[in-house]
Amino acid sequence: MSNKKKIAILLGDPSGIGPEIVSKLLCEKIVDKANIVVIGEKKILEDGENISGKKGDFKFVSNAKDIIFDDKTKYFLDISRGTNRTYKYGKVSAESGASVLEAMDEAMNLVNNKKIDAVNFGPMNKTSLIMGGCPYNDEHDYFQKKLKMKDFCCEFNVIDNFWTARVTSHIPIKEVPNHVKKENILKPIKLINEAMKLNGIKTPRVAVQALNPHAEFGTEEKEEIIPAIEEAKKIGIDADGPLPCDTSFITAYKNKNHDCIVGMYHDALQSGLKAFGFDKGVTVQGGLPVPITTPAHGTAFDIAGKNKANLEATLNSFKIALTMAENKIDNDKNKRN
Repeated sequence: MSNKKKIAILLGDPSGIGPEIVSKLLCEKIVDKANIVVIGEKKILEDGENISGKKGDFKFVSNAKDIIFDDKTKYFLDISRGTNRTYKYGKVSAESGASVLEAMDEAMNLVNNKKIDAVNFGPMNKTSLIMGGCPYNDEHDYFQKKLKMKDFCCEFNVIDNFWTARVTSHIPIKEVPNHVKKENILKPIKLINEAMKLNGIKTPRVAVQALNPHAEFGTEEKEEIIPAIEEAKKIGIDADGPLPCDTSFITAYKNKNHDCIVGMYHDALQSGLKAFGFDKGVTVQGGLPVPITTPAHGTAFDIAGKNKANLEATLNSFKIALTMAENKIDNDKNKRN
């Protein structure tokens, strides 16, 4: 029986840099540590290979039932099915979104049927995805619905193995204080603590951001954030804070005092994260039954088709997917023993 983990890799938006950087990824040696199935349209793969100058060796199939992992063969699940779509680089389009959505559907079917251990996808465009027929707000919402998740899920962002999680995400700033409650803060603290353990950190040091300037000008720190931190400590989590937002990344990331940080709202985390590592960041979909990762930089329409895209973030995202899949399976075995 194979010991290699089974990972699905999606090409991403065909109008962006996804196909060209995925074609580069597939020629990296680390990919050989897993059983691979690439999902997408054959022509999109070929276009990406022509741009990057990198060509992989695949067994092409049109039905997931024909995938039989053997530790050697890289599969390509071709979802073309006679379609004749056209894609233009650097353009938002329903056609691009539909192609991405079909690949995601195939990947989620494999997850639900327990055929793969992780998913790693090239960057996609949310507007194209919705134009292409996705009925959900974004890919994170899509994954939760397709995998029938009822427990708390959230998006993690990662640079240099430093992780972030947030209490709120894509909501107006005026609504954020209404969500800053002890129970809502505790959920991402617990989730990121478990996720980092899967990524190889035995006792994660979890920083928690404040909401208000200098952690002083308001009541949320005293009434909600500090009680959540104290509750986390009671259940064995090494939690610390609240840290003022304006210096939190200096304290936690740059000075290496923490392994991860939980924030109250989107920009409090994303601003620091992208300032320190825009080109190498990774997004991890947290709380799902398998690791799902992607580079955090987006589709980069302005350089699509020019072979200028940096591989680092995509390579990092694959490494995290592989590590988490390996550790999750080991943890599952330990729980059964």
